[in-house]
Amino acid sequence: QVQLVESGGGLVQAGGSLRLSCAASGRTFTNYAMGWFRQAPGKEREFVAAISRSRNNIYYADSVKGRFTVSRDNAKNLVYLQMNSLKPEDTAVYYCASTGAGTLYTVSKGAGDYDYWGQGTQVTVSS
Repeated sequence: QVQLVESGGGLVQAGGSLRLSCAASGRTFTNYAMGWFRQAPGKEREFVAAISRSRNNIYYADSVKGRFTVSRDNAKNLVYLQMNSLKPEDTAVYYCASTGAGTLYTVSKGAGDYDYWGQGTQVTVSS
């Protein structure tokens, strides 16, 4: 069992920045690739970013590429999502997730590939 706890959400004006953190516990952190997803009201959960166990491979959704940066600190069991140049359409509940599938270099954009999820943190961007 892996426990994931997100933090860092909040209210920010358009153009501002936030950094989300996700703390993992329960299993060896380096056994898991990590992903960030988000879900806006009335919409399906969508992929945002993912990072492999080794940190060598990173994927971003086209909608956040160039504005968001995912990283992980394997010594501290933390994964981060730095969000810059935020837009009102980034407003959503943001979730981190982990998957033990694949290799050191595997990343996944599919929510169904992830085994464990955090409770989410709300990000609201005002115009």
